[in-house]
Amino acid sequence: QVHLVESGGGLAQAGGSLRLSCAASGRTSSGYVMGWFRQAPGKEREFVAAISWSGGVTYYADSVKGRFTISRDNAENTVYLQMNNLKPEDTAVYYCAVANTIDYYYIEVRLSGYDYWGQGTQVTVSS
Repeated sequence: QVHLVESGGGLAQAGGSLRLSCAASGRTSSGYVMGWFRQAPGKEREFVAAISWSGGVTYYADSVKGRFTISRDNAENTVYLQMNNLKPEDTAVYYCAVANTIDYYYIEVRLSGYDYWGQGTQVTVSS
């Protein structure tokens, strides 16, 4: 069982920045991909970014590419999402997730591919 706790959400102005963190505790039987998803009011949860077990492979949704950066610290079992040049359309609840893997370079972008989820943290961007 893996427990995930997000932090760092809050209110930002358009053009501003926020940094989300997600700390994982517990154990998996293998390594894991870490990802960020978000869900805006009235919309489905969508993929934002993911990072491989190695940390060397990342993938982003087109809507955040060039503005968001995902990183991880395996020693601390923590994944980060640096969000720059925020836009009002980035307003959502952000969730981190973990997908078990045995592949050091595997990336997962599907919601269904993830095994554990955090409770979410609210990000609100004002115009």
